[in-house]
Amino acid sequence: MHDITNPSKRLNESLHLPVLVIIEPLLLPRTCILQILRRELDELEILDMATAQGLDCTSARDVRLVMLSIADKPIGDPSVEDDLAFVAECCPNAATVVLSNHDDEPTVQAAMQRGVRGFLSSSLPIEIAIAGLRLVLVGGAYRPLPVAGINRIPDFEPPDARGPAYLMNEGARVAIDRSVNDLTPREQQVLAELELGLPNKLIAAKLGLSESTVKMHIQHIMRKCAAHNRTEAVLRWRGRLPAHSRDHDGGAAPMHET
Repeated sequence: MHDITNPSKRLNESLHLPVLVIIEPLLLPRTCILQILRRELDELEILDMATAQGLDCTSARDVRLVMLSIADKPIGDPSVEDDLAFVAECCPNAATVVLSNHDDEPTVQAAMQRGVRGFLSSSLPIEIAIAGLRLVLVGGAYRPLPVAGINRIPDFEPPDARGPAYLMNEGARVAIDRSVNDLTPREQQVLAELELGLPNKLIAAKLGLSESTVKMHIQHIMRKCAAHNRTEAVLRWRGRLPAHSRDHDGGAAPMHET
């Protein structure tokens, strides 16, 4: 027999979940974002609203993150400034993430200087956006990595108490770059499968490895990437490894590896 939960009980349980709020004026994109986040972040209650003023109804909730869509507006637009101030006032314990149609460095810097913990461009792949939100939820910060002369590549930045931009010093960044490029060909293959979001069992089956071997490779990858989890390792891989290193070995993987 199926377990049928009382609707009032389900409502009561949802009221005790941590909350992520989406603020997006347009109904269609707001609904799409809502459905995706409810599927990917099922440990949270996801609320959506058209304007920041709707946050008035969340005063009794544990709001952990507010994602504010600003579309084409500059960060310095008075309406954006007002919304950021209102979010900070209504949800003082929540991190703020801005969703923008821009990803230029002045816009990103301006957002981070205003205390924003995450900056998502609408041009990001959905899996990267989800990974960025997860990082912010655990206390980190996300912003596109400024890259001179080539297309900007998104990257994670760990929280840093010394300033609002949460940026690594250059020496630490160079050290991580060197470690990431030291990944073995097999570690690069495993990391490429992690990038697809595959669990250990599927990675093992796909590469002809045991699950314990896959776990060992993942531990090595996280250490070399100076990452605290798989998500952070994938983002460092995306942002720092040369493009040719990400191609899988053309030969067939061995059926077993110990």
